[in-house]
Amino acid sequence: MKSFWTIWLPKRLKIIVILLLVLWLLLVVFATYIVRQSFPKESGTIQLPGIKAEVTVRRDQWGIPHIFATNSHDLFLAQGYIHAQDRFWQMDFWRHIGSGRLAEMFGSSQVDTDRYLRTMGWAKVVQQEIQQMDAQMKANLQAYADGVNAYIKQRQGSALSLEYAVLKLLNPGYKPEPWQPLYSLTWGKVMAYDLGRNLDREIERAILLKTLTSAQLEELFPPYPESLPTILPRLKYEREPKQARQQLETTSHYSVDVVAKAVEPITEPMLALEKLIGSTGVGIGSNSWVISGKRTATGKPILANDPHLAAQMPSIWYEVGLHCTPKSKECPYDVTGFSFAGMLGVIIGHNDRIAWGVTNVQSDVMDLYIEKVNPNNPNQYEVNGKWVDMQLVKQTIQVAGSEPIVQTVRYTRHGPILSDVSPNLNQFNSTQHFNLPQNYAVALRWTALEPSKLAYAIAQLNSAQNWQEFRTAASNFDVPAQNLVFADIDGNIGYQLPGKYPERAKGDGRYPVPGWTDEYEWQGYVNFEDLPQSFNPSQGYIATANNSVASEYPYVITKDWVYGYRAKRIVEMIEQQTQPLSVNDVQQMQGDDRNLNAQTLVPLLQSLSFNASQLQAAQKLLQDWDLQLGMASPAAALFESFWKHLLADTFHDQLPQKYFPDGGDRWYAVVENLVKQPNSIWWDNSKTPTTENRDYVLRQAFTEAVAELEQIQGKDFKNWNWGKLHTITFVNATLGKSGVAPIEALFNRGSFTTAGNGETVNANRWRANKSSFQVTEIPSMRMIVDIANLDNSLAIHAPGQSGHAFHKHYTDMIAPWSKIEYHPMLWANKSIATKTTATLKLVPK
Repeated sequence: MKSFWTIWLPKRLKIIVILLLVLWLLLVVFATYIVRQSFPKESGTIQLPGIKAEVTVRRDQWGIPHIFATNSHDLFLAQGYIHAQDRFWQMDFWRHIGSGRLAEMFGSSQVDTDRYLRTMGWAKVVQQEIQQMDAQMKANLQAYADGVNAYIKQRQGSALSLEYAVLKLLNPGYKPEPWQPLYSLTWGKVMAYDLGRNLDREIERAILLKTLTSAQLEELFPPYPESLPTILPRLKYEREPKQARQQLETTSHYSVDVVAKAVEPITEPMLALEKLIGSTGVGIGSNSWVISGKRTATGKPILANDPHLAAQMPSIWYEVGLHCTPKSKECPYDVTGFSFAGMLGVIIGHNDRIAWGVTNVQSDVMDLYIEKVNPNNPNQYEVNGKWVDMQLVKQTIQVAGSEPIVQTVRYTRHGPILSDVSPNLNQFNSTQHFNLPQNYAVALRWTALEPSKLAYAIAQLNSAQNWQEFRTAASNFDVPAQNLVFADIDGNIGYQLPGKYPERAKGDGRYPVPGWTDEYEWQGYVNFEDLPQSFNPSQGYIATANNSVASEYPYVITKDWVYGYRAKRIVEMIEQQTQPLSVNDVQQMQGDDRNLNAQTLVPLLQSLSFNASQLQAAQKLLQDWDLQLGMASPAAALFESFWKHLLADTFHDQLPQKYFPDGGDRWYAVVENLVKQPNSIWWDNSKTPTTENRDYVLRQAFTEAVAELEQIQGKDFKNWNWGKLHTITFVNATLGKSGVAPIEALFNRGSFTTAGNGETVNANRWRANKSSFQVTEIPSMRMIVDIANLDNSLAIHAPGQSGHAFHKHYTDMIAPWSKIEYHPMLWANKSIATKTTATLKLVPK
């Protein structure tokens, strides 16, 4: 993302303004009363318009609110109010992403991102969803919005959040507008994009086919290994699906070069958005598992969950308890867990009878269609031999400090034309063979661009009392699709795959396809009753880590599963336990740092001979290594540095820079296959006159790794330390990336040492295609639910509950999070009352 300052300030004024800003910011930092004016009122009484009866909000020592209300309206109104108290800047920013209105806040630097977001059209889809909603759901969303609005009517500018004091310099006229239900629902679209961007892989494959053969490409995208676990290993389907299995198809209908040219520019706005919301798509994972009472010390299930998302400030999660007093048909909620600030309800957690967790399916529900455009009319496209008019939707993008921009979004039957956000994309090479049309456009079909029922699913999960009601909720959990695990107080455990999965007439969704005939059309969605599920499986546990659901499932969910190394380790730890498992055991599992990639490569490294004594000594570090990527481990630092160099030495000569290996699970599988082929062409460096083989490259990468660590951490192996290499900085998604150091210092926090990597259970991901070992994604929260005693449940998230810089709850969870420590997940009224540090009464005005 461009620095906001690059666009806003003329160069001749920039230095003067920055100096003045530094002085002003120092005053802000040290003037406590200015900083503290945005802190929420946590004790006493506040009168709120629209509230029907008194609501009690008890906050514990971590700043987690437990809300008690007599009716649903007041419960969600209070949740909106409390979310706004702690996180309104985050909510305001995210709603501008969801509606494609970032330029209203930050000016012309964000116009291109807005054009991309408006083309996606999330707000347009959400408006359709609202029209289709029943009265109760609309009322709940409006109550939440009323709570948010009650708060922002009480405060303005820096009294809402410190960020607004800085924004005032950039955009003096900005004032937050009232909250609407629309904004709560667009959050779901942003998360669907964050979790479901398989179009990255679709574009990558199309581009790589320009320079690689189909066989080479398949080596870089290997099938899911038989040696790695599936979520439901015993799942069998007797009946034949409507959609037969499709073999891999590249494309014989049009030139690969032209397809790559058509889709490559789309990556530019995708990357701009990624800088705002964090790394997205395939490779970003989560863990969840549920263990039945047959394997636990209490005789009741234990459920664990830790979603992996981009590291950010503030946390993407907001812990909250929502309690109806009394619980009734009108007010059926008694639930606690993790919410999103901006959306009502609890996304992950437990109520009085069930607990649930989620991990990303990474389903293939995005398809790119190459549309044939009428050369005489750019607003017409071909459908089965006939020209059809596109739907044209005009959008006005408001730009702070500049004139509005009018954009026309073109829609085909498949969806919006993404190629319109990239200039000159329609100037295709018409001399290619395969009877290419004269003009192309690229359209996206995606399940999230159709009305969704996710809001219903959240409310139904919060109030579900058993497996049947849980599955009813799951049937509405359509976008983004998540693996759902379940446990209840009767001792049952279960799994359900929800979501909308297209049945394609042809193809498997891995490549862009022709859109001018019905040959590759979606013919409907897989029926919910045909989606994989499991209830009380005989093995006594269910583990998910974004891995394949089942080896013989006949429908295409995705071809881009996470390869299951985390899942394998989770299964190993469950099955290797000789004693019944406790909550403490599960806690240790969530903190496990064992690197299964090292199991493959360390024996090969140990078999090599080195002449230099320093290399021989470094090699000995790996002899007795337990393969744990602990923070203090010299061997972990050595191996991870070796892994980075191994990937660079093997693949950088043959791949475009934007597709250099990131070192994640797919590359584990690729290299695991390649080491069995010592003379594979991939080992040879095409830029040298000699022919390199596997052992040459292994030796070269190891030598480079030792040199790198000697340069960074010295020649003494005892000083090599993985945690000091592998650090995390929590960065504010907006002003924390301003490019102005004093501003960034206000809002960012770090750096902090971490263990693990992206494929350990404790998944602190770094990227091998970056210049450092900086952590990019983390276990954004951890939760362990003890069904035998809900008050014995544990949770943590990072960096903290508050979105206000310098508040005591802004960073107070970082230290325990990094040490795999937790806070009690308070449940019973008595427990909450005992741990209450502040009580706020919300009363009718």
